[in-house]
Amino acid sequence: MTTNRLSPRLRAVVDALPLRPGLRLIEVGGAPGAAAREIARRVGPQGHVLILDRSAAAVAATERACAEEIAAGTISVRLARAETATLLPGEPLYDLAFACRVGVLDGRHPEARGRALAHLREMLAPGGPVLVDTGDPLRDLTRASPPTGPRR
Repeated sequence: MTTNRLSPRLRAVVDALPLRPGLRLIEVGGAPGAAAREIARRVGPQGHVLILDRSAAAVAATERACAEEIAAGTISVRLARAETATLLPGEPLYDLAFACRVGVLDGRHPEARGRALAHLREMLAPGGPVLVDTGDPLRDLTRASPPTGPRR
C-alpha cells in the first residue's frame, strides 16, 4: 500500500476511532481516501472501509488514489448520498460509520440529517455508532442530541 500522510485534523479523527483488526467501517464523504487508507492499514486485510460520496468526480478521484487498496479488497467506494445509501444485496453490515466535515451530518443541513442517520443505521450492526467531527474530536450522533448548527 502507498504511503499515506494525514493532516493533523484527520490524524486526530482516525486516532479517535475505536479501530481493531477486522472492523468494517463506512466513511461518509471520504474522498479522496486519505483517512480510509490509514484506517484500512490499521484494521488489516480482514477489515474493510466503504467510502460513500455523492460526487461522481470525488468517487473517480478516490478510485485513483485508493487503487491498491480497492484491488486488495480493503476499501470500496460507492456513489451515494448518506440520505439514500443502502446495503447491496448480500453485503454484510458495518460496525461503525464516520464523517469529517459532511454537511448532512455536522448540522449544516438539519432537514436531511434524520434521513441520513436512518439510512446509515440500517447499514450498521445493532449499536454501531455514527461518529462525526463535531466533538473532541468525535461526537456519536447515535447517543447525543443533535447539534444546533455547524462547528466553527
